[in-house]
Amino acid sequence: MNTIRACIYPKDIQLITGRSERYGRKLLQTIKESLDKESHQFITVDEFSEYTGIKEEIVCQYLTF
Repeated sequence: MNTIRACIYPKDIQLITGRSERYGRKLLQTIKESLDKESHQFITVDEFSEYTGIKEEIVCQYLTF
């Protein structure tokens, strides 16, 4: 059975986009601000997909173990 995580981390964004991990941290912060989330809250796969326009299926391919 394949396990898929529910939240996105900067390293995941680095793998998906090919950009730096620093870019991933900045993007997560931007998404949190746009969704009015606090700093301790996580960004889900669905929220990341909706914000970036990358299909959820593609994101999940990178999160599958």
